[in-house]
Formats: sequence, structure tokens, C-alpha cells
Amino acid sequence: MPMKESELFDRFGQEFPVGTVLFREGDSGHEMYVIHAGQVRLTRGKGPLEQTLAVLPPGEFFGEMAIVNDRPRTATATVIEDSRLLVLDAQTFVTMVKNNAEIALRIIKKLAARLEAANTQVDILLRTEPNHRVVFALRTQAERDGKPEGPGVKVKWTVAILAQRVGLPTAEVQQVLDRLAKARLVTPESDGFLIPQVGRLQDYLEFLEVKEKFGISEDG
Repeated sequence: MPMKESELFDRFGQEFPVGTVLFREGDSGHEMYVIHAGQVRLTRGKGPLEQTLAVLPPGEFFGEMAIVNDRPRTATATVIEDSRLLVLDAQTFVTMVKNNAEIALRIIKKLAARLEAANTQVDILLRTEPNHRVVFALRTQAERDGKPEGPGVKVKWTVAILAQRVGLPTAEVQQVLDRLAKARLVTPESDGFLIPQVGRLQDYLEFLEVKEKFGISEDG
């Protein structure tokens, strides 16, 4: 009989205080983690080159590729809020997936969502113009994970996170945001960006693509 999720956490759950480094980029990996409570930050690089890849909430899992592919960790995982995590070795993970269809389906859905996000990231980076990258990233995030707020949609990204997603310097991204704000396509707020009308942002993206296709300059 498949174990219930609560029973899995009773059996494999561990407590981790804030500040705990679960693993570092380049380490060998023997466990994966599922977040029952708390938050974990994934980063890549060190010092001034460190980049935040994601802040994972309860329900998310991470570290699975190291035990599936037997490869070094591709990021550093740090507990940023006292957390309780389900810690699974390779054999436990395989057994759990085989014996619990609900958990297996949930994992498949999350992996599919990550693949879609990776494809979106490729689409962003294939765009050569900063305006295109920023507008495309904001529009895509608004449609995928934006939160309705009044007549618009809120994207809870900082400028730094947006810059990481589009692969551009923060100052350059800020210049694009200033232009979008002036055109009332995006409203910067303390906890992210409010997009009054996602459809207008899509129209602007199509306009930019036409300009690029026909070689129209900013003054044209």
C-alpha cells in the first residue's frame, strides 16, 4: 500500500535551520530534497558573481538530477528560512515513484514545467535587442505566474532577478524599464512590476519585432 505524504515526511523528514548549506555547486550528490516547510535558495557562482537561480517554497523539490544522472551539483542550495525537508536517497526516490502514482505524477508535472521554463529562457536569450528580452521576459512571466492585481497583473521580480533572467547588466535593464514605465506599459512597485494590460505589452513586443525585421531605427 503506498505511503501517504504525511507518513513519508514522518519517516524521512529532517529539520534544517536558516543558513544551512545543503550542498554546494560542484559537490557530488547522493540525496534529493522535497520542501515540506520553509524556503531554500538555489544559487550559482561565488562572491560578486553569485546569481540567484530560484527561491523554492513548500511543495517544490530539488537536487534530483544529481541522483538520477550521478553528476555533480549544478548549484548551491541554502536554507533561507527554518525548514523541514524530505531527504531521499536514490533508492528511496525510485521506490517512492514506483509505489505512489500521485507523487510520480506531481514530479513529472514539475519536471515538465521546468523544461518549459528552460525553453523560455532560450527564447529570451536568442533575442538580440535588450528591449525584446525584457519585454518578452515580463510578458511570459505575467502570463505564466503573474498575480491578478486590480485591472492588471503583478510580476514579483526585482530588477536584479529580471536582469539575471535576460542575461543583461542591471543598469541596462533599468533603462528599458524606465522607457516601459514612461509608456505606461509597466509600473515599477516595491515588490515587483505591475503590468496594467498584458495585451498592450504583447502589442509592443510585436512592434519591436517588426522594427527589427525591417531595420527601422529608434528615430524611424
